[in-house]
Amino acid sequence: MFGKRLGSPDPKRHLWVLGLIAPMSALLPSQLVLHTKLTVFWWIGPIIILIVIPVLDWVVGEDGTNPRDEDYELLSNDRFYRWCTYLFLPIQVIGLVIAACMWAGTDLSVVDKIGLATTLGLVSGIGINAAHELGHRVESLERWLSKMALAQSAYGHFFVEHNKGHHARVATPEDPASARMGESLWEFLPRSVIGGFRSAIKLENERLARKGHRWFSVHNHILQAWSMTVVLFGGLMAIYSPAILPYLLLQAVIGAGLLETVNYVEHYGLLRRRRPNGNWARCAPSDSWNSDRLVTNIFMFHLQRHSDHHANPGRRYQTLRSSEEAPQLPAGYATMILLALFPPVWRIVMDPRLLAHYSGDVSRANIQPRKRERILAAYDVPAAA
Repeated sequence: MFGKRLGSPDPKRHLWVLGLIAPMSALLPSQLVLHTKLTVFWWIGPIIILIVIPVLDWVVGEDGTNPRDEDYELLSNDRFYRWCTYLFLPIQVIGLVIAACMWAGTDLSVVDKIGLATTLGLVSGIGINAAHELGHRVESLERWLSKMALAQSAYGHFFVEHNKGHHARVATPEDPASARMGESLWEFLPRSVIGGFRSAIKLENERLARKGHRWFSVHNHILQAWSMTVVLFGGLMAIYSPAILPYLLLQAVIGAGLLETVNYVEHYGLLRRRRPNGNWARCAPSDSWNSDRLVTNIFMFHLQRHSDHHANPGRRYQTLRSSEEAPQLPAGYATMILLALFPPVWRIVMDPRLLAHYSGDVSRANIQPRKRERILAAYDVPAAA
């Protein structure tokens, strides 16, 4: 199969470099506009992510390949896969520098600058996914690169909250990043953003206290990541103009919004089972939504194999597997993001799938508390359930 190196067990091995098309899309607008005279290409980011990728997902279809257990060590130790994530960062930064230069100039209209900021924001959001992959590693270099990748989105606290908060509480009512049945994306976003921020502060404060460090310390992971944002944004404004700040902030908000929308898609309505002692059971593949569309798998470094990621968070992206136990989304993440923007459409598509996953027992789902009685009644389940 195309992309397979002689001696490599991975048929997609050389396709992973295509994941770098995402940060490269920040480099494309100026050249596309220059050669075509079409200003719509300042919006190339949303065109690629929200139109091109969903269409390719539909045309190309399912991935259908899983790494074998006996190939796990070989794949994990192949540094080619690490460089695919390492290279994301310099390309991302170069795109931001070029955009800052254009935002500071007078050649672009305000609408064009907003389009460019939107493109950069979507790149920033996918950059958080690269940071997510690097942040799970134990190697110091990769953890520092993770914080650097988060600088553009100003979402450095994600480094702490995702690893120590979300993975511990995923698919429970206590997790702000796990969406509930009956909860629209627009209700979820402020709850997840605010809840994740508060959780990160609390978790890092507790960690520092255990180690005998104060909050204002060089050992503070959140302050390290936020400092990188201050240096990045401050440096760009010093070089170009303070007038670029609104566009820097806009692209950061869009990047964080994309991350949180993906969170919404990944765990909507799913609830871990309780043990007899009342504690939550260990996270299983059935507690995350999967989608094994090949194109988005490549662009998102297997993030769509989310069930295996939560069940085995130490696995590198190239070793993640698609599980039959995991509930399946009807399309790739890019398409599901579009559906999530329209809550009535989302509920029509996803609520029946959620119900089927729990064999018709809606009481087993993670339900929005203020809508619980209404949802249970709609499915003829006693409120006591």
